[in-house]
Amino acid sequence: MKSDIEIAHSVDLRPVEEVAGDLGLEPDDLMAYGKFKAKLPVKLLERLKKNRDGKLVLVTSMTPTPPGEGKTTTTVGLTQALRKKDVNAVLCIREPSLGPVMGIKGGAAGGGYSQVLPMEDINLYFTGDIPAVSAANNLLSAVVDNHIFQGNELNINPNRVRWHRVTDMNDRSLRRIFVGLADSSGLAREDRYDITAASEVMAVLCLSESYHDLRERLARMVVGYTFFGDPVTVEQLKVQGAMAALLRDAFNPNLVQTMEGGPAIIHGGPFANIAHGCNSVVATKMALKLADVVVTEAGFGADLGAEKFFDIKCRQAGLKPDAVVLVATVRALKHHGGCSEYEMEDLLALEKGWPNLEKQIENVLKFNVPLVVAVNRFATDTDAEVDFVLGRCRDKKVDCALSEVHSMGGDGGLELAEAVLKASKSKSDFRFLYDPGKPIREKIEAISREIYGADGVTYTERALNEIRELEAQGLDKLPVCMSKTQKSLSDDSTLLGRPDGFKITVKKIHLSAGAGFIVVLTGKVMTMPGLPRRPAAEVIDIDDDGVISGLF
Repeated sequence: MKSDIEIAHSVDLRPVEEVAGDLGLEPDDLMAYGKFKAKLPVKLLERLKKNRDGKLVLVTSMTPTPPGEGKTTTTVGLTQALRKKDVNAVLCIREPSLGPVMGIKGGAAGGGYSQVLPMEDINLYFTGDIPAVSAANNLLSAVVDNHIFQGNELNINPNRVRWHRVTDMNDRSLRRIFVGLADSSGLAREDRYDITAASEVMAVLCLSESYHDLRERLARMVVGYTFFGDPVTVEQLKVQGAMAALLRDAFNPNLVQTMEGGPAIIHGGPFANIAHGCNSVVATKMALKLADVVVTEAGFGADLGAEKFFDIKCRQAGLKPDAVVLVATVRALKHHGGCSEYEMEDLLALEKGWPNLEKQIENVLKFNVPLVVAVNRFATDTDAEVDFVLGRCRDKKVDCALSEVHSMGGDGGLELAEAVLKASKSKSDFRFLYDPGKPIREKIEAISREIYGADGVTYTERALNEIRELEAQGLDKLPVCMSKTQKSLSDDSTLLGRPDGFKITVKKIHLSAGAGFIVVLTGKVMTMPGLPRRPAAEVIDIDDDGVISGLF
């Protein structure tokens, strides 16, 4: 069997100008990054505002296994299938982070015959967007420490600095560090690194709608607190302009192509287990003005990515999804049914794992959006197993379709494309889960009970104090962004299936004022992942001609 990178290398890429032409764009509309990549200037939105919006389709999934269930592959393959049906469809997804690429998951550019290309560029440094986010974030860290060193006019309490440095790599050794040891000022303090995808700068980049909005959001970000308990913002440190300058080019969405030559807009990369998990608003809105159907995705399962897509991104950007695709696999159902041997036909394990998929179906339907379950077939799945999953969906009166886009490209997604087109023509009476004006604890408990299925929520004393502080400052009337393990509906990664009788434990709360939400850290979620025992980096290589191998 050919590897993903071997399949990718077998395709003759179209010049990016030709791909842009499919969207009605001219070469002068592009900022070219070589022959096969380009940026779409955000100023195009002003010119395109007269165009009517296309349909918006979200792809999410059941609770995934560690390697993932092929959500990006399905997103790419569905877009290819729609274009085979002569639908002007465009793909709109996030950028990969180097941490997972070099860690356990590998690349995030799809797989098999449903990839975005050039996959090596996309999976590595692409057009430099994520390094730009790292630079802007770390500029602010340097300015905070310099301000304290130079006399601390703002009275920043070094023990209450809430801004952390970032790097785009899984590195558990950076979860706790000390800074300031190199000088004799006595200002050494404890700090940490987060992964870049967890940075508020990434969230701001992805939720801003113009350069003005970007600069204003950066200015509102809170870096810490004074000795008197007052928040200190970027605006007070006067570096929002410099940060925005570092993000100038990164703010423009990226145009590449699918394996079958269709347009793909890739931009932004927040994780869904520790951030809001969606591609940028400017990319989505631009795609909606350029295409009849936009296929996008949100990270991990519907309890994480989809909930945040609806309650954060759609709420802030005024978006209304027309349909949702929920990816399910035999492998994940077996996993949640307690079967460790994915290759073995085991309908009993599928039966035991069904409640997880059923719960994620219920979660999507809470938002009143038409739903299609896509059964993403793996080579090891038997006909009996696939028929079982499709049959259970039909028994529940849930629209479903088989997807074989990994092995067949767009041809393997025609049934799914037809189901999605039908669903998108149904009435979508989209609604949010909660009112952001409600108290913080009420919002947390709404998500925990309604989406996760928890019996309730417990709070550490630290979390309660942080909630009280936000309420006292009048900063509590925002959506909440739950940071939770992606491996379970609960906050305990070992609880598979559809657990019950559990409570969500809230450890910490912090304000992302620029992003416009409140981050809620639960369970053992970490903002800096670690590498596995055998990281994917061990098999990535380059030959004497500069050809990369080992990416998947």
